[in-house]
Parts: sequence; structure tokens; C-alpha cells
Amino acid sequence: MSRARCDRCLRPTDHCLCPLIPKLGSQTRVLILQHPSEVNHALNTARLAALGLENAELRVGEVFEDLAQYLNPPGYQARLLFPGEGAATLTAAPADEQPVLLVVPDGTWRKARKLLHLNPLLAQLPRVFLENAPPSRYRLRKAPGPDALSTLEAIVHALHTLEPGRSFDALLRPFDALIEGQIAAMGMETFSRNHS
Repeated sequence: MSRARCDRCLRPTDHCLCPLIPKLGSQTRVLILQHPSEVNHALNTARLAALGLENAELRVGEVFEDLAQYLNPPGYQARLLFPGEGAATLTAAPADEQPVLLVVPDGTWRKARKLLHLNPLLAQLPRVFLENAPPSRYRLRKAPGPDALSTLEAIVHALHTLEPGRSFDALLRPFDALIEGQIAAMGMETFSRNHS
């Protein structure tokens, strides 16, 4: 028998994160394109980002038929947060430029690349990457590199870069609680053995 889950954060009701999720405004618009395999993942950080930002939208799929509509909201310039050839360092836009629509693929690196392959409009967007990213707080996974971040952490760092006068750290509160809850559930001995 499965445990009852919160309809909003999708966590078990006895571990609901909703009281910790802020509702932050931003000039930057965030569009998260989530691979379907991530939806029911226990550590679904993209959902936390979408719930915590008023100007964010989460779409789930592999092929997005109406992607052109999502990528062209009036008054925004779209940028794909994805490192690789031709990617530029993400920087704050000058005040006289349109704000950014930050498009963030969510999934393993392999699945994120697949989203780009299956949605050619994504591959056509100007790519940006994060510079000077802080160490990840995601202590439960083996990262592919020292600068690898969860989707939520990448969005927070990107927003701090794009809007340097504001703090988006409140988005990390439910993330930290999620990680601590998972560690408590597995026990310190198991955590130390597998993640140290």
C-alpha cells in the first residue's frame, strides 16, 4: 500500500515540504522542461523551483509540440541553460535589455541531451552556462563533476547572476529539508557508507 502524498509537492504527507516553499517573484521567467522519468523521482528539485517562483512554469514531456509558444513570451529573450559548445557565460542583462526567459532542461545529462535532440527549437536557442557556481548541497548523489548542481540549485545560482540585487536563497530551504529527510530515513550509517 502506498503512502498518502501531498498533491502539491508530491512528498509523503508526513514529510510535506509546502510550509517551507516560498513564493518569490522574479524579473526572469523560468521555463523548466522536465523529462517524464523525473516526475516521480524522490528528489524532484525542478518541482520545488516551479512551486517557489511565481514567474516559473514546469512542463513535462519528451517532445513539446507547442514549444514555439513557450519560447516566445512577449518581452523576453530566451536563453537555454545548458553547457556545451558555443555556450556563453550567463551574466546579468543590462537594464535596457529585455529580461531573460531561462529555459532549463531537467533530467540526467543523457535525458537532457535527448530533450534537445527531440526538440530542435531548443537546440537553436542561445546557450548559457553558469560560472563560479557554489558547491552542490545535493549530498545524496554522485555528481558527474565538482561543479554539477541539481536543477533547483542551478536555477537559484542563475537567478542570483541575472538579478544580483535580489536573494533567491529561500528556494533552497525545502531542498535542504528534503536532503536532510532522505538522510534521516536511510540512517547516518548507511549515508556515511554510501555517500561519504
